[in-house]
Amino acid sequence: METIAFFNLKGGVGKTTSAVNIAWQAANEGIPTLLWDLDPQGASSWLFNRTVKSSAKPKKLVTGKSPIGDLVRNTDFENLDIIPADFSFRHIDQILLEQVERGKHNSIAKLVEPFSENYALMILDCPPSFSMLTEQIFATADSLFIPLIPSHLSLRTFEQTYEFFKEHKLKAKRLHGFFNMVDKRRSLHRVMLAHPPKILKNGLKTAIPYAAIVEKMGDLRQPLPAFDKTSRVSKAYDNLWYEIKQTLSEFKD
Repeated sequence: METIAFFNLKGGVGKTTSAVNIAWQAANEGIPTLLWDLDPQGASSWLFNRTVKSSAKPKKLVTGKSPIGDLVRNTDFENLDIIPADFSFRHIDQILLEQVERGKHNSIAKLVEPFSENYALMILDCPPSFSMLTEQIFATADSLFIPLIPSHLSLRTFEQTYEFFKEHKLKAKRLHGFFNMVDKRRSLHRVMLAHPPKILKNGLKTAIPYAAIVEKMGDLRQPLPAFDKTSRVSKAYDNLWYEIKQTLSEFKD
């Protein structure tokens, strides 16, 4: 099983939108896919209309006393399941820290591992912060994808993530930035597309355009390609998925 994560320190850059649409792309190819919504805001869960609260307690889950498989819910789409966000998990960082102090350094990896029996791809929708949770996600994911609006402040968030990886001796080549919400009417957007910063050397070439059609995901509570396959944005996500596959040994053409 391949495990990928969508992350950005900054909100409002299309992290969840990208995670949801790429999950649909993979499942639509017949790849058994599981999306884990780890952001307490629960946007991925809401878009899939799966917000059922579980009776599982975070501590019992992390320590293995409650099976994580009980949290899985199906979606309306074949080959695509989800672990919905649960607001009670907002304190999971403290539980993970307690586990680290007891010598168990990556509880997230242990929670992810059993899913390899039923899924070929796991997608982690991450909270927008540096924390014990995200640090363990960084160590677990085979690749991390960072949506970036073509602006200096957005690029700074990628630089901060890159610096975090270096500081914690994580492989920064697993970081793949890509431009999202691109508006070619803006001169800075055009400049960054034409001349990507050197720090994005492992970035993806596909740029996701800004378009109002994306907002309909919230109206219909569906991934974009589920109701629109012809728009520029849908075609861009199709191309993005192809690029993502090339970073993953199990799916590379």
